[in-house]
Amino acid sequence: MKRLTWEQRLIIALICASVVIYAIKFLVFGDNGESNTLSYIFNSLGFLPINILIVTLIINRLLAMRAKREQQEKMKMVVGLFFSEMGARLMRLIVASDPDAAEIRTILTVHKTWTKAEFAKAQEQLSACRFIASPSAEDLAKMHELLERHHEFLLRLIENPVLMDQNSISKLLQDLFHLGEELASRKDIATLPATDIAHLGGDVNRVYRQITLVWLDHMQYLAENYPYLLSLSIRKSPFNAHCDVVVRE
Repeated sequence: MKRLTWEQRLIIALICASVVIYAIKFLVFGDNGESNTLSYIFNSLGFLPINILIVTLIINRLLAMRAKREQQEKMKMVVGLFFSEMGARLMRLIVASDPDAAEIRTILTVHKTWTKAEFAKAQEQLSACRFIASPSAEDLAKMHELLERHHEFLLRLIENPVLMDQNSISKLLQDLFHLGEELASRKDIATLPATDIAHLGGDVNRVYRQITLVWLDHMQYLAENYPYLLSLSIRKSPFNAHCDVVVRE
């Protein structure tokens, strides 16, 4: 048998307390409608558990739900800022180094008319994809420069408690910092042997998978809430081989 939650037990306890108090009042004063000080006290005491139930459980739950929605809205805004500031450029660098990018480009060719079902299908297809970017030393140097230039920005993101409550985003930031640290530890990326470049490629692919999943989730959020922002994001998409923000149709 499933155990009751603490909230369910509290609700039962408060209702029982109210019933007991009114039962005692009925036994003491009967049902003659007599109004006196003691009767008034019993009425107040009987309603007190119900008042606690309404204020502490129902109203607080509604306020908590509202606060959570506001927090999620702030989180989505910060994620959008991340992609505008550096995320989209990093993704474009990674996608350009992926010999199998055609498959992922096909999956992530988002349209303004996409429904929830289409986003869910893309998410499922993306989860089954192999992420096999093979960045060259030149690609890694460009990624290093981008991560180095936005190091302070990433530090501010990781200090944001709103983002840290989201597993996918906190995992992405962790992978980004690891990649940045690996790249910063090399004195001269251009002279690295093939074995070390392959090792760094594994770090890049961890970021590749995570940032792509977060990007798709962000695009769905824009589709559901801000269609005009979605239009710009589609035109700037890192999965668009011929990126052109100018509206031509």
